[in-house]
Amino acid sequence: MAAERADASETARALDGAVVTALVEGGLMRLPVPAAYGGPEADPLAMVDALATVAAGDGAAGWCAMIASTTASMAWFADPGFAREAYGDPTSITGGAIAPNGVGTTVDDGYRVTGRWQWGSGTAHCRWILGGTLTDDGAYLLAYAPAEQVELLDTWWSSGLRGTGSGDVAFHDVLVPRQRCVHPLGATPTIDGDLGRFPVFGLLAASIASVAVGIARHAVEAVVDQAGGKTPMFSSSTLAASALAQHDVAAAEAAVGAGWAFLTDELAMCWALVQAGDDVPVERRARLRLAAVHATREAARTVDLAYETGGGSSVFAANPLQRCFRDVHTATQHLMVSPRVLETVGRIRLGQDVDLSLF
Repeated sequence: MAAERADASETARALDGAVVTALVEGGLMRLPVPAAYGGPEADPLAMVDALATVAAGDGAAGWCAMIASTTASMAWFADPGFAREAYGDPTSITGGAIAPNGVGTTVDDGYRVTGRWQWGSGTAHCRWILGGTLTDDGAYLLAYAPAEQVELLDTWWSSGLRGTGSGDVAFHDVLVPRQRCVHPLGATPTIDGDLGRFPVFGLLAASIASVAVGIARHAVEAVVDQAGGKTPMFSSSTLAASALAQHDVAAAEAAVGAGWAFLTDELAMCWALVQAGDDVPVERRARLRLAAVHATREAARTVDLAYETGGGSSVFAANPLQRCFRDVHTATQHLMVSPRVLETVGRIRLGQDVDLSLF
């Protein structure tokens, strides 16, 4: 469904309604929601595998499923009454942005929140929208508001991931009761379960990387499909017969496969620790974040190889390689998988002081 409606999502600059319905029905917009709230409670490995599969059909669909699902991981830390309200209905989708762009003023029953956030991916189909907020009593929290109380701004004129509808969102003096606020840094789970003890930002970074991997897989399949029927200019044989194309396709397969192997290996080790009842140490969390950055960068390299192998036809709108190129290079810009993470990982590895709040 995502692949079939990718053009429609791209044209509309928002995820096609039929795709949203299919993702909701498949539980793909709420993968980590606890079983106690009727959710799939998918483990991290199952979650990234599902997101990569969706993204291989359409990067925008994979991205929207990723944002909705990683937002839904907050169900483990939310007030149980609100968690049931927001996540107990399988058709309810949440989204938003964690950047601390909101300002919260204390009132008796919660906060008055005003702020504007970029990258509100998929918020047009959300029932609840959250925004990272700094309050006047010194807290950093995620404030949830009903979609009807949030302004959606048509700012998503992007190079890639156009179908995600990632426009700005704004709260204008929205009253957010305390039970609709989640503290994501060092949060204590409000419901028992292994997923509630898994590193929140590690899961977010791995999920972003999985979307990039899915896009890279799409690019490799696209160039392979095209190679047998394309005869490059000034050549008497097909692209598939070209030694350079053969080399680059193999290199692309290796790049995306190696990135995925590193990512899933680190995820598996972290998950095993959590399942054994142990905390995930800083060094292990750092390697997970490193693996997410590496997988994302290798996915982009894979797409570049496929795009270049495809030659001049790669630039045309009818060719999926151009969308893969634009989509993966948009995904690489997310803070969670940016090269800046490498500096933090390096500081940890070299025994230097480091801010671990987002690790």
